[in-house]
Amino acid sequence: MTSPVDGADDARHESPGSGLEGQIPPTRPSGNLGRWVSVIVGVLLLGLIGVLATRAPAGERASDSRLLGRPAPPIDGVTVTGDDFHLDDLRGRWVVVNYFATWCVPCVIEHPELVKFDQRHRVTGDARVVSVVFDDDPAAVRRFFDRHGGDWPVVVDDGSIALSFGVAGVPESYLVDPDGFVVSKIIGGVVADDLEALVAGASAERREQGGGSTGADQ
Repeated sequence: MTSPVDGADDARHESPGSGLEGQIPPTRPSGNLGRWVSVIVGVLLLGLIGVLATRAPAGERASDSRLLGRPAPPIDGVTVTGDDFHLDDLRGRWVVVNYFATWCVPCVIEHPELVKFDQRHRVTGDARVVSVVFDDDPAAVRRFFDRHGGDWPVVVDDGSIALSFGVAGVPESYLVDPDGFVVSKIIGGVVADDLEALVAGASAERREQGGGSTGADQ
């Protein structure tokens, strides 16, 4: 005689059409996975924002270069407006040599700061900005300056000028003193006030070493 328990066991294992005898039913994906992914993405974004917000000023981001303390390599060429340019013509002034491209987002972001710095020194004439086109179409660069301002020489480069400075990417800037020597290299976007601080610091050091004076040194 079969007990009720035995019968129930037989029915469980011999139900017609099941075809799933002894198999474990699939587990439904947990809804927590999507939430965890959102949390991780949010943490990464907050970290990126924190890095950008705490980025060191230009004076603290000054980088080593084989050119520091040496004469700046020649910059001789034609600007995007068709004018001849020679870096040596700016002797007696501080010069910010900025490597730039319109496709470079940090370059576009820093541009108003370069405009601000240039305008501050237009009256005294003690400092100038010079841009060098880095792997870009001169016509596109000319349109960019027409649209966003910037009244300084923008030199077309076939790559040889950037190579002589050791430029690997943009934006990258060099501060050249009135005697034509490189005193600072900045990787990344610049800020007008940071450039002022660099010029002021380099001017003070120059006075201590007995160098000549310019409007910025006084």
